[in-house]
Amino acid sequence: MIDPQRVRAVETGACPHTAIREDPTLNLQMADELEARFGNLDLILIESGGDNLASTFSLDLVDYWIFVIDVAGGDDIPRKRGPGVLNCDLLVVNKYDLAPYVGVDLPRMRRESVEARNGRLVLFTNCSTGDGVDEVVEAISRAVLFDRP
Repeated sequence: MIDPQRVRAVETGACPHTAIREDPTLNLQMADELEARFGNLDLILIESGGDNLASTFSLDLVDYWIFVIDVAGGDDIPRKRGPGVLNCDLLVVNKYDLAPYVGVDLPRMRRESVEARNGRLVLFTNCSTGDGVDEVVEAISRAVLFDRP
């Protein structure tokens, strides 16, 4: 869990995609504020929610792009090959435990996720139980913090 004292919200006064795509200034200012308040941070996470799989954001905001999709959104998400699925550094497919309840063919979703990513990293998680979370942390540690296993 992230300490709530270290979480900030950015209010755009408009559509949220404004702060992630057209003008990343608010997010960059918030990152600077976090750095000033908490010192030399190793990692800052910038989250953007939304249901538009075609939405992209300014790559000026990130050194490493993690795209999280929810199994309950349907097993066709990887097949749609949106920019998030195709271009992120790490694709996380969360809530895989819901697959039987929402009519998702999990093996198919796994196969199509891997195919869409052309060999780049795909991890499946169940954050409620913690299953797969260690692998996500390890991937981030290696790629962003340059930790070695």
